[in-house]
Formats: sequence, structure tokens, C-alpha cells
Amino acid sequence: MASITRRRFLGSSVGGLAAAGTAAQIGLPMAQAGTPSNKVVLGLIGAGGRGMDVILKMLAVPDVTVKYVCDPEEARGQRGVQQIEKVQHSAPTFVTDMRKVFDDKDVHGVVIATPEQWHAPATIRACQAGKDVFVEKNISLSIWEGRKMIEAARKYQRVVQAGFQNRSAPYAFSARDYIREGGLGNVLYVIMYGMLGSVVGGYPRRPVPDSPVPPGLDWDLWLGPARERPYNQDVHRNWYGYWDFSGGNASDAIHTLDLTRLVLGDPPHPSVVQCVGGRYQFDDGGDMPDVQIVSYQLDKLAVSFINTGFTPYNIKSPSEVRFGTKFPYWPQNADRIEIYGTKRMMYLGRHGAGWQVFEADGKKVAEDKGYHPDKWHLPEFIDAIRTRRKPNGDIEQGHMSACWEHFANVAYRTGNQRLVIDAKTETFVDNPAANQLLKPYYRKNYGVPEEV
Repeated sequence: MASITRRRFLGSSVGGLAAAGTAAQIGLPMAQAGTPSNKVVLGLIGAGGRGMDVILKMLAVPDVTVKYVCDPEEARGQRGVQQIEKVQHSAPTFVTDMRKVFDDKDVHGVVIATPEQWHAPATIRACQAGKDVFVEKNISLSIWEGRKMIEAARKYQRVVQAGFQNRSAPYAFSARDYIREGGLGNVLYVIMYGMLGSVVGGYPRRPVPDSPVPPGLDWDLWLGPARERPYNQDVHRNWYGYWDFSGGNASDAIHTLDLTRLVLGDPPHPSVVQCVGGRYQFDDGGDMPDVQIVSYQLDKLAVSFINTGFTPYNIKSPSEVRFGTKFPYWPQNADRIEIYGTKRMMYLGRHGAGWQVFEADGKKVAEDKGYHPDKWHLPEFIDAIRTRRKPNGDIEQGHMSACWEHFANVAYRTGNQRLVIDAKTETFVDNPAANQLLKPYYRKNYGVPEEV
């Protein structure tokens, strides 16, 4: 199978993709609404569990086909090819080099489901090549990257949808309407929970020695923009536990942060963020905190984010909640939201959990049961490709929500500081150490160019 070396990637990526973007602006390769064919051709970039889940659900939309599966790991990519072939009865082409997907004028859009260090660079390169993008969470590794993603989407007139599926949940809109119409009174305090146990944050870290790169894996390409390092199985399979590749448990909780912003009417950036916490349970040299308590100050609104990695008794909403008629048991729901107004309070859950409102005497006065919103959000992307409208989960609001995670992690990584945010410039006031974390490390030409 084709592979890509670092030298080849660096030698041709920037100039070639800029030319591709210009060509795409001259003749957009999109199947426009109202044309004889509404066929949409997709490529998958990253064939892991979530990537395959998304692409197979998109294949359920009429007139959608997958032409490419791209992954630096041949065995995983080939498994993806086989799964897709069973559904569409034709095999997509497996490649390791995403530029081959971008260069194909038949491809209308791509699903980017790589580790997070690739999300922004791959999204921007796809936009430059004239492709629409569905990018998984968290959409970026840093604040600066997200703004560059917006710039690319607008400059190249691309649909870029964040994989924040609660943006398409009917019950999220009804919760927003209930709050907007004064059902809770004035909302003054919100608590967002990400008490996910050891789900993704690398708890505990189990030392694994470096080893030879497994056959069929392009390790250099897998690392991409991240710092060069020897192959290590823990890094490869548990990348959520390392700052070079992820925001840790907060990257899973981003769905909760985004849903909170949605139902509050998508407020602007907070003015202040501060954090307390550390790696309290496991003294093992791991990067991610297992206690991270974050406070955000907005205009007449205080918001807390409780992010932990030590609570196995708290669970995400199970299938009978996400896909059924049951509400969570709220006190032990790991990713709930509590919204406190001057009249009433609301429990709200992500991914189909729904919402319920309670009076002071414990009486339930309103509710709306949800369903997992992939069924609406993923077809949204296909429809936006065809109609050229902004989708639910457009990259701009995706970035605004992603920043809440980034603000929290910068505050933690700079020693649990109180940081003042300049919302206009998306920087931190008088804090060079925090501003150094606005942009991640990039290996030369692998990352995001200053001008997109």
C-alpha cells in the first residue's frame, strides 16, 4: 500500500494544497441542490471506532458513497474498507496519504476522525483543496488553531461541521427555548460535570517501554505535527493521556461544554477563567489532572466545570437513556449539566438524556426526553454539502465551545492560575506563559500555516 514519508509530505504539502484551493474556487466540485444528481462522495480520514461509526451512519443517507479510507495504520484501514464494502457493495480505496483524497475532484467532503493533533491541519488542508469537512471532537488542540479553521472555512467557502452532535438534538433546542422564555427565571449559575472516571485521560499511566514500529504503521505520519518521539504502544493506543495529542478527559467533556453554551444562547467568551486541581489519585507522572475544578466568569453568570478521573460510581448515560425513554439517575450521571435560575433548576444531559425542571419542593414541572442526536447531526452534514448552507455545529460555534476546554487546560497547565481573557484577540492579558499555549508545537510544515 502507498505510504508517505515525512520528506515527501513536507516537500509538497503547502504549495500543492494552495493550488488545489485556487482550482476549487474556480470550479466547485459540489453536487448542488437541484442538479440532476445529489450524489455525495466522501473520504474517511482516520478509521478508528468513532470514524467508522460516523461514516457508516452517513452511508445510510441516500446517494452517499465512500471512495477512500485513509489511515496511517494499514490493518485498521483495511478493516474499515471491508466494513464499508459490506454496506455499499463496492470497496473504497485505502490510502495512507490524505493528499490523495484531497486531490481527487470526485470527492465532495471528508470525515476527519484522527487523534486531535491532526484535526486542524487536516481540516485546513481539506478546505484548501475544495472539500467540505466533518471534524470530530475536540475540533482543535488549541485556541489559535480553531480560529485558523474558521478562516479557512470562510476563505474557501467550505462547509465545516464540528462533531458536536448535540447541536442537532431537538431536546437541546426545547431546553434553550424554555430557558429563553424565562422558565427558570434569571440563570445565574451553571455546573457542568465531566466526572468520567478513567474513561479517556490515561489513569493510571502504566509505563510501557519504547519498541519497534509495528509492521504496516507509518509512525511518522501518525505523529504528524506532534513532537517526534520513538514508537510507544501507550502513546499510540492511549493518546488521550498526552497533551501533544489531546485535551484529556476535558476533550470528552467538550460535548457537555458545547451543549451548555447552546442552551444558554451561545454566549461569548468568558472574561476570566481559573482552576484548581492536580493529579491527586495517581502519582505516576501522567500529564492529565484527575481533579480539575474550573470557574468561568461571564456577564452576570458564573459557570463551573467539574472534571475528574477518579469516580467509577458516576457513569455516562447508558443505552436505555441515550436511545430509549428513560431519564438518567441525575445524582450519579457523569456528564450532566445543572442550570440554576431564580425560579427553578434544570437537569440536562447530553447525547439523548433529555432535561427535567424542578421546583423548590422537588416537584417536576417540565421535561423533554431526548434521543441520541447522531440521527439528525450526521445527515445535516450531507444536506449542507448539497445546499451550501451552514450546518448545525458550524465551525464558528464549534470553536467558541472548544475554547472553554482550552481556557480550562491553559489555566491548569500554567499552575492553576487565574487568567483574564481578551475575548477580541483570544489571548490572555499580561500572561506570557499562558499565551505560549495558544498555539501547539508543530514539526516543520506539518502544522497550520500562519496564512491559510
